Amino acid sequence: MATVKTDHAARREALTRAYLKPQAERSGTSARGVHHLALICSDAERTIRFYSEVLGFPLVELFENRDLASSTHFFHDLGNGNLLAFFDFPDDPMPPTRESIGGMHHVSISVAREQFDRIRGELDRRSIPYFGPDRVENSLYFKGPDGELLEIECDPLLVMEGRQLAQ
Repeated sequence: MATVKTDHAARREALTRAYLKPQAERSGTSARGVHHLALICSDAERTIRFYSEVLGFPLVELFENRDLASSTHFFHDLGNGNLLAFFDFPDDPMPPTRESIGGMHHVSISVAREQFDRIRGELDRRSIPYFGPDRVENSLYFKGPDGELLEIECDPLLVMEGRQLAQ
C-alpha cells in the first residue's frame, strides 16, 4: 500500500490564503489578553521557589482554590499584566505531564537580554539542562519542576525571530 505524502508547505500556504487577512482587513479581537494560564504542580513550595528564584517571576497572590479546599491557587507576575498560575492537588495527585492533542506544548516567555543571560546562568548553576532551536541564539527551552516545557526568548512581544507578528 502506497503512503501518500502530505505537502506541508502547501498546506500552510492554503491556510494562510484562507484565514490570514492583512491587518487592515482584520476585525479587532474580542479579548483583552490572557488573564492567566493555569498549570498543575505537584509541590507548591518547589514551584514557587523555581519560578521566583530561577526565573525571577515574583509571586503576587496565593489563596485557597475555590473548587477544592486542599488545593492552593497561586500566581506569578510575567509582566505587562500577564500572570502564570498554578494549582496543587495534594489530596488528589495528578499524573505527570505529557504532550497530547488538546494539551499544552510549551509556554514561551519574553525576557530582556540581561534577564535571559541571568536565567541561563541560574540554569547552569543549578545544573538544569536546556536546549535552543538550532537556528536561533536568543531562545532556550527547559523543563520546569514538574516537566512543563518552558521557553525564554529575547524577542519582544509580538516579534518572532526578528519578524513582527500580527502585521
